[in-house]
Order: sequence, then structure tokens, then C-alpha cells
Amino acid sequence: MRRIGLIGGMSWESTTTYYQLINRGIRDRAGPLSSARLLIDSLDFADIEALQRKGDWESAGVALTESALRLRAGGAECILLATNTMHKVADAIIQATPLPFLHIADATGAAIRAAGMNTVALLGTAFTMEEDFYRARLYDRHGVRCIVPSAGLRRDVHRIIYEELCVGIVNDDSRRIYREAIAEGIAAGASGVILGCTEIGLLVSQDDSAVPLFDTTALHAAAAVDFSLAG
Repeated sequence: MRRIGLIGGMSWESTTTYYQLINRGIRDRAGPLSSARLLIDSLDFADIEALQRKGDWESAGVALTESALRLRAGGAECILLATNTMHKVADAIIQATPLPFLHIADATGAAIRAAGMNTVALLGTAFTMEEDFYRARLYDRHGVRCIVPSAGLRRDVHRIIYEELCVGIVNDDSRRIYREAIAEGIAAGASGVILGCTEIGLLVSQDDSAVPLFDTTALHAAAAVDFSLAG
């Protein structure tokens, strides 16, 4: 079993879910008493969020690269970045360490194509929905086209992530907003929906959508299990 290195804390709410999903995956495939060989370097999300707001992605990249190097020094055999948004600085991490980097968009894109789909709605932070680092990778590497919500819904989806989900608040009114965003994407031609922020699964489930959901947290954790057990 190979040792997974997890950059976490962004937010710790979803890092908890990663830990559970990875260990359940190892248990289910390796035996009831088996658990993951896993290192977690958990960052202070308040520091990272401040850099996001300032647009200081270079400093954010340095912080995450330092985290990856700590994990490598501790014996990690791959790097897993437990956040969609911070994959904006994935290239800095990849360039700084020779360890395999398990990209969340690749795990997601592969699952979408395996389901026979190529057009999906994307929910996430404003950075993930509006910038190219995530959508372009899905399209260029997997042929997946993303539909994003209208401007007002994008603002609401983003706000709910930072003000509620990242601090453990699950609100029925917010769930209705996400259902509206999902319905809008389906009406625009989406045959599936990416839950493109690692906290969204705390709020939304398959019961909230008429089309399949692709939970990036679950897909990314499954990719980590595959990597670990392949060793």
C-alpha cells in the first residue's frame, strides 16, 4: 500500500470527508481492519482565503508547494490537494516535487466520460466557475464542456460556500438555491452536474438533481485509493 500525502484544511470540513472516504475505500477493498497509509498537512484556511481575496496566487502557490514538500519529506508517495479552487496553483506544486500529483479535474473528467457524457453543469467557487484553470483542463484533456450558472446564481453559490459550508452550516434555503442552479444547468443542456467544490456534498445529494451528480470529493478520494492500492 502506497502512502498518500494530502494537503488539507481548505476547509477542514471537507478534509474530514476526504479522510473518511479514503479510509472507507481502503477498508472495502483491502479488508475490514485495513486503513489508509495517509499523511495530512492541514493548512490554516484563513490565511489561504486572504490570499485568494487579494489575488495573490503566487504566495498561495508557495504555501501549497511548501506543504507538498513537507509531505514528501514525511514519506508521501503522491500528492492530493483537497480543494478544487486551489488547483489554480497546481502547476507550482507539480514543478516543485517529482511525486505524482492526482489532479481533481482528471478524476472528475474521467468519471464524466465513463458515464457517456460530455456536457455538464459546474458548481463551485467563483474562481472555479469563472476562470479557465479548471474548465479548460476538463475540456482539453477530457472533452468535457462546462455550463456555469447565471451571474446572480454564481454569486449565491460562491457566498454559500464561504459563509456557510466552510464553517459547517447546512441551510435548507441554500439548498433551494443550489437546486435552482442545477435546474438552470439542466435546462441549458447539461446531462450531469459537477459538485466542483469539496464542501458542496455537505449540502447537496442526488435527491436534489434530476441528472447524475459528480461529487469531486468522492471521485478524488477514490483516485487516491486506486493509487495507494496499486502499490
